[in-house]
Amino acid sequence: MSSVISNSRAVDPPDLSLAAISAEKRRVAWRSMTAAAAMTLLKLGAGLLSGSLGVLSDAAHSGLDLAGAALTFFSVNVSDRPADEDHTYGHGKIENLSALTEAGLMVVSCLWIVWEAVSRIVYHRVSLHLSIWPVLVLFTSIAVDFWRSRQLRAVAQRTGSPALATDAFHFASDIWATLAVLVGFSVTWMGARFGIAALHYADPIAAILVSLLILRMALRLGHEAAGALLDEIPKETRQRLVREVERVEGVLAVERARVRRAGAGHFVDLTLALPRRSTFEHTGELVNAATAAAHRVLPAADVVIHTVPRETRAENIFDRVRAVAARNNVSVHELSVQSHHGRLQIELHVEIDENKKLREAHSFVTALEGEILRSVPEIDSVLTHIESEPATIEQSEEAAVEDRRIEAALQAAAAGIPEIIDVHAIAVGRARDRISVTCHCTLPDDFAMHRVHEAITALEDRFKLEYPEVYRVTIHPEPVTDNTR
Repeated sequence: MSSVISNSRAVDPPDLSLAAISAEKRRVAWRSMTAAAAMTLLKLGAGLLSGSLGVLSDAAHSGLDLAGAALTFFSVNVSDRPADEDHTYGHGKIENLSALTEAGLMVVSCLWIVWEAVSRIVYHRVSLHLSIWPVLVLFTSIAVDFWRSRQLRAVAQRTGSPALATDAFHFASDIWATLAVLVGFSVTWMGARFGIAALHYADPIAAILVSLLILRMALRLGHEAAGALLDEIPKETRQRLVREVERVEGVLAVERARVRRAGAGHFVDLTLALPRRSTFEHTGELVNAATAAAHRVLPAADVVIHTVPRETRAENIFDRVRAVAARNNVSVHELSVQSHHGRLQIELHVEIDENKKLREAHSFVTALEGEILRSVPEIDSVLTHIESEPATIEQSEEAAVEDRRIEAALQAAAAGIPEIIDVHAIAVGRARDRISVTCHCTLPDDFAMHRVHEAITALEDRFKLEYPEVYRVTIHPEPVTDNTR
């Protein structure tokens, strides 16, 4: 059975808070959308003025840029919203959906431009109205695309936004598309000027080249967006994640690793095999170390780790017996293994809730013994001693008169032993019907430990002759020099 131990998300860098990241993404997306709108209008006017299909195709491309920029602006406004009851993983995938929609629009545009270009080549020619204005518009477009692609790329790298990264790549490729249109328009102008009829086809051919470039980019963007929506990640990323986590000392194996992407973030779900003898505290430390290892590969990931106990090769008989007890949620002690005529027998003390009835406790222990025999086949028999585990903690009750008598009896017993200088810090405690006494006993500095033992044993024996009802006496010996500081 697995248990969820950790749910941890990497903290944003101190210089970029979530609010600052969102504001920067919205700001650069708005600038990109404004620039796309301006360039679309300029190219459309230049294309209509000149009649150039290449310029009109580039205007259509810019129109798609505008639609994509608008989608990007919308998506970055939505993607940073926190998770809610309807979107428990947040809203990050809206950026991937935006990129997929933009790719679809680009494919439709390509098909229309190719159809129109082929029609112009095969069926009829369109006269171009050559002027300097389309050229100026195209050069302006190159400058604007260069500016906004650099801005978008810089912000995408700082924030990890896939929508902005897609736009940056898109606008960088627009530069080459616009150059192709510019070359086609220039070649057509040269054909008209020098009377070379074949060069008249340069404009529709340039439009086809632009369309093929757009189509290639659209297919690439569409594949990436669809992959993100279908939780596809590079296998290298998962392999690096598994290797980094398995390097954590104490992690036996990564039995399952699942990673999904949503916008700029990742969600990591790991199942780790840990030694079953690990304590809960140690398991927590291992999970924290594994979470840190995952963040070294995916710094912004939301990490959830499950743990499963596994037997290790280093386990001995004692470890396996304790593992059975731990599975049954009981404590054992005084665990020993004896060999009788070549057969191994386990003897252990099991602490059972004091409120259980004898029949219930016996049935439980019988089942525990059977599980031990199945889990440790080297063992031939199990001898179990049942002990009562207190279900409650009882407070000591004050009995002032009797406590003073007990203290006096202990001091009198100490006075009869010459080696003992004094007893002090006497405390009397009671739990149910049992009395316990603790005290500090001062002895000479140069006493050897065997003489110390003889003295405190004699003190305990004399005191219990006076007070046999005392269940336990704990005596802490200390030297004179320590007692007089």
